[in-house]
Amino acid sequence: MFSKSCEYGIRSVVFIAIASCKGRKVGVKEIAREIDSPEAFTGKILQTLVKHKIIMSFKGPSGGFFIPEESLSRIKLVEIVSAMDGDAVFKNCPLGLSLCLGEMPCPVHNKFKSVRNELEEVLNSVSIADLTKNINTKQAFLKRGITD
Repeated sequence: MFSKSCEYGIRSVVFIAIASCKGRKVGVKEIAREIDSPEAFTGKILQTLVKHKIIMSFKGPSGGFFIPEESLSRIKLVEIVSAMDGDAVFKNCPLGLSLCLGEMPCPVHNKFKSVRNELEEVLNSVSIADLTKNINTKQAFLKRGITD
């Protein structure tokens, strides 16, 4: 459904949020290792997330990536998806056709429209704070041992 960069972006943000709640900044090597992503690819993803003001970074020996705790409830999944993949998942034809409109729909246009609307609602309603809470209470996981 999402691109690999978007999937890694979401996992990165959640991992950074968990570390930030513990007062830690994390580096690209640690993030890449914990989300099972190639380091160079992770670095590019993190640059995009910083550019879109989803995460913050500091350079230097005590630097790294972090998210201010007060921002965790504000940041919604839709922001990460939009930063990484744009709005294609909400607007483009599910079959990849260039002309797929209400007047000239593809075979799945009308059925997919409700799925797309529901997906957008979910992404707009779920915050990073919601995701970190689920991980911290062990109702969800990114990787075994991530919260240990």
